[in-house]
Amino acid sequence: MPRQSYVYVMANRRNGTLYLGSTSNLPQRAHQHRNGLIDGFAKQHDCKRLVWCEAYDDIRAARHRELQMKKWKRSWKLRVIEELNPEWNDLYNSL
Repeated sequence: MPRQSYVYVMANRRNGTLYLGSTSNLPQRAHQHRNGLIDGFAKQHDCKRLVWCEAYDDIRAARHRELQMKKWKRSWKLRVIEELNPEWNDLYNSL
C-alpha cells in the first residue's frame, strides 16, 4: 500500500517568506522545520509555520506538484494558502 505524501508550505509570518516542499512524513518534516533541524532556505528565513498542505497517494505525485508550484507566481501561492487557511494559522497542531 503506497504511503500518503504531501506538498506543503511553511511561512515565517502572514504574507511573509514562503518555503514549498514535499515529504512522505508531514508531521516529522514540519517538526524539523519548526525546530531548525534542517539547514537551508527555510531555516535561514525562519519559516516555521505550516500554513498549507495537500495530500497525494505517492511521493512522485507530490514531488511533481511541488515542482509545478515552484514555477507559480507568488500571488497564485498566496491564493491557495488563503483558500485553505485565510487566517494563516499554524496547521501543525492539527496534523
